Amino acid sequence: MTDPVIGSLLLGWETLFAYLSQHVVTCLIPAFFIAGAIASFIRKDAILKYFSPETKKTTSYGIASVSGIVLAVCSCTILPMFAGILKKGSGLGPAITFLYAGPAINILAIVYTAQVLGLDLGLARAVAAIILSILIGLIMMSLFPAHDEDTTKTHAAARRAVMTKEDTRPCWVVPAFFVFLVAILLVGTSALDVFYRLLIVYFLSMAVAFLLIFYFTRDEVTDWGYEIWDLTKKIFPILIIGTFLLGVLAFFLPPETFRPFIGDNSLTANFLAAIVGAILYMPTLLEVPVIGTTLGYLTGSMAKGPALALLLTGPSISLPSLLVIYRIIGGKKTLVYAGLVIVFSTLAGFVFGNLGW
Repeated sequence: MTDPVIGSLLLGWETLFAYLSQHVVTCLIPAFFIAGAIASFIRKDAILKYFSPETKKTTSYGIASVSGIVLAVCSCTILPMFAGILKKGSGLGPAITFLYAGPAINILAIVYTAQVLGLDLGLARAVAAIILSILIGLIMMSLFPAHDEDTTKTHAAARRAVMTKEDTRPCWVVPAFFVFLVAILLVGTSALDVFYRLLIVYFLSMAVAFLLIFYFTRDEVTDWGYEIWDLTKKIFPILIIGTFLLGVLAFFLPPETFRPFIGDNSLTANFLAAIVGAILYMPTLLEVPVIGTTLGYLTGSMAKGPALALLLTGPSISLPSLLVIYRIIGGKKTLVYAGLVIVFSTLAGFVFGNLGW
């Protein structure tokens, strides 16, 4: 009989090796390059300036709901940014929308979710996060109108001006740059023959190199490299350690343990998954192996609905993050926000799980 300690360590290594061998080269490395480019080449101020209470709601909420893709933020960095935009004069609704959607639609998280857990769950996560973030932001704005009234009075004279620095590059260069990077990711994770995948990725890489050489400055390319390294050193070690520990945990708590609680798409199962996501702190990307391996989504022990519910609550709220949010906006607003996230995530999981896809 295998010693429990040795058995758990072996399972941890097996889990880690499986994730690294299947997803790092074709999925995570291209995603880190894309996220680094987003953080480097798209101005954050160009997004944050549109969050004022005076801005048209379709603009402020629309931008806030998708800004996580552009900013490539994770759950640990969204909180100081949330505090910062409130301090600069953001409306409560757009700020809440930004707070909820930011980590959930992080480009790394969406790509990794789709690659590991399936395209349907990856798309559902992105779409639901955008829709729910807008709904939650609008409800918070309606329930606490005094915040926006005070903000408008305080910051009316200091509203953010349009950035004066113009981009001298042709307007097609940056979009084409991102198209090539995304194409590398899609081809690398496709089912094409290895030879054709390598050939296509080679020519796409040459196209990226051409744009970098002729249309980007040395400082911009260097900054891109720093952003890639910064994201990698923040996220990759946690992902490695977390995945290994999840494998160890799975030895003592196999996925079948959770089947009676989250193995179907009932409201109760979705609510339990949402509560688990609201309590646990999971660094960016770690929620994917938690759902896939520990809770048994990939082996059928966890249903689709609860998986989505946890994906929608886990990155957005946790006990540590709620304590920080409490310090920023107060207890009443924090409790209402947490309740809305849990309720809407539960409903989203219930609907998704019972669509019959």
